Amino acid sequence: MCGRFALFRWTPAFAALPGFPADQLPHWSIAPNSQVLLLRNVAGERQLTRARWGLTPPWLTDLTKTPAQARAETLVEQPMFREAFRLRRGLLPANGFYEWRGTARKRPYWLTGEATPLYFAALWEAYPVGEHVYLSAAVVTQAAANQRRPLILDDAAQQAWLAADTPLAEVQALLLKPSAPLRERVLANLVNDPQLDGPECLTPA
Repeated sequence: MCGRFALFRWTPAFAALPGFPADQLPHWSIAPNSQVLLLRNVAGERQLTRARWGLTPPWLTDLTKTPAQARAETLVEQPMFREAFRLRRGLLPANGFYEWRGTARKRPYWLTGEATPLYFAALWEAYPVGEHVYLSAAVVTQAAANQRRPLILDDAAQQAWLAADTPLAEVQALLLKPSAPLRERVLANLVNDPQLDGPECLTPA
């Protein structure tokens, strides 16, 4: 399951996107319930905004049940996700993500791609708190052996995913799209500390 990812490096073009926070800091360990950068189409242009990683529809009353992931295989039918899938699709930028493997003793792995940042398919919701409206998001995941991995979209798929006028059948086809091959390396156990959020997270084994 995609439980943690990182965004610590970005290009000048990415930082020039509308909405890029002036106070954005690098993060090597982003976990559910953290603030993430969400990329959406707003008035026909790509725009970044901050969102909470944990989907929170406005009708939800139990805020302990805010899913960080949405399974690609079932989200079309799930009440939690189906409307957001039709109307509120976004992307979460990342440099890579972590995966733990093993049985008796799990080892952390770092997975990344050739391009940076990667873009994870996501769904988003707005939820009101008093006079403020906050955004929330969930990462769309695919099965990968015994793991769940983010659905990573290339440039063409990103355009189709974000566009409001993309036919639903075409968007559903993206849920089955295999991600590009990833590079991986085994890490030391420093990243196991959920409080650690620095470059030490990527210390090789």
